[in-house]
Amino acid sequence: MACSNCSSGGGVPKGCKSNGSCGTGGCGKLPVFDWLANMELPSTDQPFDWVEVRFKNGRKEFYHNANGLPLQLGDAVAVEAHSGHDIGNVSITGELVKLQMNKKNFKIEDQEPVLKVYRKASEKDLETWAGARGLEKDAMMRSREVAQRLSLKMKISDVEYQGDGSKATFYYTADERVDFRQLIRELAQIFSVRIEMRQIGARQEAGRLGGIGSCGRELCCSTWLSDFRSVNTAAARYQQLSLNPQKLAGQCGKLKCCLNYELDSYMEAVKRFPSPSKKLKLAQGTAVFQKMDIFKEMLWYALESDFTNWIPMKLDQVLEIVEANQRGEYPEDIMEFRYEEQKRQKAEVEVADFVGGNAEDSITRFDQPKGKRGNRNRNRGGNRGGKGRGQGQGNRGPKNTKKD
Repeated sequence: MACSNCSSGGGVPKGCKSNGSCGTGGCGKLPVFDWLANMELPSTDQPFDWVEVRFKNGRKEFYHNANGLPLQLGDAVAVEAHSGHDIGNVSITGELVKLQMNKKNFKIEDQEPVLKVYRKASEKDLETWAGARGLEKDAMMRSREVAQRLSLKMKISDVEYQGDGSKATFYYTADERVDFRQLIRELAQIFSVRIEMRQIGARQEAGRLGGIGSCGRELCCSTWLSDFRSVNTAAARYQQLSLNPQKLAGQCGKLKCCLNYELDSYMEAVKRFPSPSKKLKLAQGTAVFQKMDIFKEMLWYALESDFTNWIPMKLDQVLEIVEANQRGEYPEDIMEFRYEEQKRQKAEVEVADFVGGNAEDSITRFDQPKGKRGNRNRNRGGNRGGKGRGQGQGNRGPKNTKKD
């Protein structure tokens, strides 16, 4: 439960006073901010007696606090399992649990049997739990060796021991159906615990294992993203992205979830643009759409007679030509609507100088390439007298000789 951001050193963090549920991800995956914590219930209402408990790698379950224990966020609790008991940390309490239940379509009346919270975890429970967690890495490596020996086409990506050490759940991914009955028998003999095999998808595997994305931050699915929405290549096309699978795919091998984050903004902005199939009719010929930059409101067109010459145009200029075509008018030359970036930058610099500014203060001063500098150090080596050009003898005069 230590949080490096709070520098608490262990136990419940004290720096941010979040009691183990801070938003930095230092205390656990998929943290939840309890925005109802400061709201008081009416005197006639009782606090909701269900809690959400977080286990390894963001796995969460709901449990009934039948004994009315005073639980807070981050408390280690012993909860009921189908056989024995498990150890986890409380992630949500109070009224926010109802909202999470509705979000995950969890109905209390459909639960049979109802799993309960036994007690707060004792020191002995935590020691047993830590010992079981220490066996997970070795169990995963040995199970992979057994699966490879049995020629099973599956990838075991994670192992989770139950809090009392009586059960081990093996998470795996596979492209087709796998008969792992013999694998379960051998694993039960090796580890002497109950074995459960659970198949997960590629995205769930990335969420459990975590990692660093191409953006330099932790994966969204392992820190805050709790649901996986479908992502298709149309999202990349709307955002004018190159359809390169290596750049669009995440660590799970599927399309990145972040392709959907700004999709609505692009779809709203693209409504102002004419259809790419719309051609501009001019007196000199017809111009065909080539590409666009949505947020800069730039479009590139090329004449059918010369596809190698792309003419950049602002959106207002294109709409002006489209409206003229609808009236039956055809502009003379498309070059009249060409957007000159360099002229605009030069005008901005001149305006800055006119109002008393300096060209060095302009934000566009780095846009223009600088001229080549001369090689000032070309003859410096000859004056050093050491290992310069010609061993440093080029600029030395003859030695003075004195005759007696």
